[in-house]
Amino acid sequence: MSPIIRFGVNFVFASLFAPPSTAIIKSFSEINEYKNFVLMLPLQINAALLLITRSSFKLFITLICLFFTMKVNGIECISCKGRLLCGLTSCKILDSHKRKSKIFSEIKNNSFEGSSPPGLFVSWNNYPNVSIAPLSSPFFSQEIEFFDEPEKWFGFSSEKIIEMRESLIQSGKKTDVFSALNPSRELSEIQESVMAVSPLNVSVELNKILSDKISFDFLSVPSGPKAELKKFSLNENPKIPKKVDYITSDTDLLSTKGLEELYDSNVSVNSLQKILSAGLLGLKKKRKLVPTRWSITAVDDTISKKLIEKIKYFKETDFIQLFQANYLDNHFFVLLLPGSWSFEQLEAWKADSVWVQGKETKIMADFESFKGRKNYASDVSGAYYASRLAVTEFLFEKRRQSKVIVFREIGQEYSLSLGVWLIRETVRNALKKKPLRFFDLDLALTYIGRKLETPINLFKRESKLLDSLNQKKISDYF
Repeated sequence: MSPIIRFGVNFVFASLFAPPSTAIIKSFSEINEYKNFVLMLPLQINAALLLITRSSFKLFITLICLFFTMKVNGIECISCKGRLLCGLTSCKILDSHKRKSKIFSEIKNNSFEGSSPPGLFVSWNNYPNVSIAPLSSPFFSQEIEFFDEPEKWFGFSSEKIIEMRESLIQSGKKTDVFSALNPSRELSEIQESVMAVSPLNVSVELNKILSDKISFDFLSVPSGPKAELKKFSLNENPKIPKKVDYITSDTDLLSTKGLEELYDSNVSVNSLQKILSAGLLGLKKKRKLVPTRWSITAVDDTISKKLIEKIKYFKETDFIQLFQANYLDNHFFVLLLPGSWSFEQLEAWKADSVWVQGKETKIMADFESFKGRKNYASDVSGAYYASRLAVTEFLFEKRRQSKVIVFREIGQEYSLSLGVWLIRETVRNALKKKPLRFFDLDLALTYIGRKLETPINLFKRESKLLDSLNQKKISDYF
């Protein structure tokens, strides 16, 4: 078979079975909704290009592939959000925001005894070969438990968040995700630390410093300076809740059930993400490490789906309610409408905001009906699931179901991507406030339009939920 034909086969296979718009990991343990691991199309292209030997032809094909990828998937920065769907090896926008940390100046001889929040980061770039990195600081601080607890950050300034994160060294060691099946002593200690409910005294030895800069991601919290881990050990026994110990020890329990039971036991969403990442859930033979950015959306998705199935049996809300919250130039309106469950998130990224480099506001939208979604919310991406979780928590608490539209407007002052926790916590904050009540949808939309700088008609144009409400039901004719 000629190189061209071999390339074509690889390219078609990649296009059909590894769509880059799907950023949720489609498989971990035995969660039924995530069937097959999804690889980024650019990575597939790079692998296929190895089959081509002539450099000039290789360049030609590369340009065609990048053009094809951008055309088919609409790859703009606002759609990609640092997921490297554009085919680049790193995100130029995220790279431009990196900041230097001075934390390594506090370390002598590449080793230190310090504290851990606890925290963990699992990389994704070379999956299934990953880096697992416990987070620790050479300082002892009473506040360190907040450094990796975004559910307690609402109201903090960007600088405060960065200050906390630059104090945490991400010391990683390369491994493969299947090491969770038979963890080494060191990995076992890292897993134990993740389950702890309070900061831990730890000892850390480093091989070398990899980067003294803080980096940013659209899904996860800012990452501190990076180093290659030589040795990690606990200097004290971690305090692990009985329920966490019980669930993680049950190797006959599905991952989804484990997440649900821990959530019902008031384990925080952030802790669930770390426990899942550490490969501590699922059937014994299927346990694996899960990259942090995938575990974040997986937890939001799994828990909210569970709540939705219960919400569908609740009484519908009687009137229109509107909730509002603002944080770091992110402006949210949560609109609850009488009717059976459906959900939509509409985002307006204003000109010169973090992902928009032009002078035109970009509208992103994703929607699900009563039947739910079958594919990943690729436009709004992880923010969709973070917001949906906050909304379903509220409806479950109130024992009500509703049609829900979340309006989000992002301004220029939101210049650093801090992670989807910001969306989850801001929507949670909005839903804690007393709502405005309306008896007319047009009045509610007019009110939102007056409060936001983005014309309400731009939102209406993209809204499937509003469009469905405007369409007359067959029963209206009788």
